Amino acid sequence: MAKSKTANESEPVVIKKYANRRLYNTETSSYITLDLLSQMTREGREFVVVDAKTGEDITHNVLTQIIMEEEQRGKNMLPVNFLRQLIAMYGDSMQSMVPQYLEASMDAFRKNQQQFQEAMKGAFGGGPLADIAKRNLQMFEAAASAFGNGVPGMPGVTPPAPPTPAAAEGSKDEEISDLKAQLAALNAKIDKLT
Repeated sequence: MAKSKTANESEPVVIKKYANRRLYNTETSSYITLDLLSQMTREGREFVVVDAKTGEDITHNVLTQIIMEEEQRGKNMLPVNFLRQLIAMYGDSMQSMVPQYLEASMDAFRKNQQQFQEAMKGAFGGGPLADIAKRNLQMFEAAASAFGNGVPGMPGVTPPAPPTPAAAEGSKDEEISDLKAQLAALNAKIDKLT
């Protein structure tokens, strides 16, 4: 079996298309499907499809066929209005400019997509936004434990024991002073956080 090429190598893989519509990968010496060509495209593998009998380059036709099959599977990326506009451009005086414009637009889209992905990696992989998120989480946990003494279900909170009849009869003044002490303790914890 031939050695595998990477996307960086300059030599494209030659795919031969026979009259029976079968595709033959000359690199691996095996028949392949349009799905495999689609996968190769997504991986950045360069290939050229030639008619096995005439040697004519039919890459454009095969790539268009791949798009048609993807669209038929319900993976619609091309809106109907866009397709109508594209068809209307055939025979127009601007037709020769459309391929370059579409190619430049896709290149710009890819660059923006890569920048967005890198920004997201940076945001969640140790950049300044990750540090902010960690600090916010620490502050939330500290606040939850500080306020949690009287809120069941908060992290670090143990459910209170049921009141005994003697405690239920305690004076309201004692309860108020206990609440004031708890409030002062919470204020002190908040001051430490800020």
